[in-house]
Amino acid sequence: MGKKITIYDIAKKLDITAATVSRALNNNTKISQATRELVIKTAKEMNYEQNKLAQALKSGKSFNVGVIVPRIDSNFFASVIRGIEEELYPQGYHVIICQTHDQEDLEIGNINSLLNAQVDGILMSISNAKVENNPSFQNLLKKNVPLIFFDRKKDIKGLSSVTIDDYRGAYDATKHLIDQGYKRIAHLSNDRLLLIFKNRYLGYKQAIIDNGLEFDESLVIETQSKVVEGKKTTKIFLDMERPPDAIFSSSDFTALGAIQEIKERGLKIPEDISVVGFSNEPFTKFMELSITSVDQSPLEMGRITAQVFLEEVNNGQKIKSEKQVVLSPELMIRKSSLRKHTSIHSDKK
Repeated sequence: MGKKITIYDIAKKLDITAATVSRALNNNTKISQATRELVIKTAKEMNYEQNKLAQALKSGKSFNVGVIVPRIDSNFFASVIRGIEEELYPQGYHVIICQTHDQEDLEIGNINSLLNAQVDGILMSISNAKVENNPSFQNLLKKNVPLIFFDRKKDIKGLSSVTIDDYRGAYDATKHLIDQGYKRIAHLSNDRLLLIFKNRYLGYKQAIIDNGLEFDESLVIETQSKVVEGKKTTKIFLDMERPPDAIFSSSDFTALGAIQEIKERGLKIPEDISVVGFSNEPFTKFMELSITSVDQSPLEMGRITAQVFLEEVNNGQKIKSEKQVVLSPELMIRKSSLRKHTSIHSDKK
């Protein structure tokens, strides 16, 4: 293994002081542009690596940001992470990704591990935890470490968030089904302790009421966001004495399970029964029977979440200056809900 190159080696080669090299590498404007460029070029040629720990101690920043998601094997969260990285990498930050698998103990462990790693902030989508007050959130507030929620959030005073209007997305999806002539619309819900699923349920319910249909609580079933659970729950709907003629799902995965069960029953989609999902996962567009779904703009959500973090850090703001960003959803209308072929197809993406 070769000798580790130091700033003294660079200084010796260029016949300048080590202090000048250090300032040039840290982009100090007191050093001329020409000298800075020469030092950086020489450092690269000599394979010099800056001591990140020393930089962190000096600046008080680690330039590491933690991102916590329930899972990364979904296009939605993968796209959010991509948006975050696209904003943070050019600013010199590195992203550390953690998964909770919707388990609160993993969520708490992830937060504590990131704090121990001296991250400059945490961007997270909370787990399906049923505990109302996670002590780790209060710990972050005390330490003045920026915490920004995206998609799934908790309403905690002083914390910023970036979400979409889940209520509006669900309302528009349900109204679309009503406009297509469906009258008995079921809802595949999820854990309504989480605000996103509570708001999707409320949007669905209000659209039913506003359009003069009877709201039937027996047509609402909470389940997990998994294909197999969607299939299982749809069996319950189809075995009812008066089965629904449409299903609005709070997740594309449960919507896919619903479609599988409906097809196995020999029913036609959308003639006999319609299905609408939520999230606009890639498979919804590319299936032979494309699925109508609510798009959540994950890439934009990731970018804006990162921008909110950078604002808090760069402006020297404390976490108290909270910011609530709410993005507008877009209904992507496809085959699974188009019974009236005169309707405008809005799948523009």
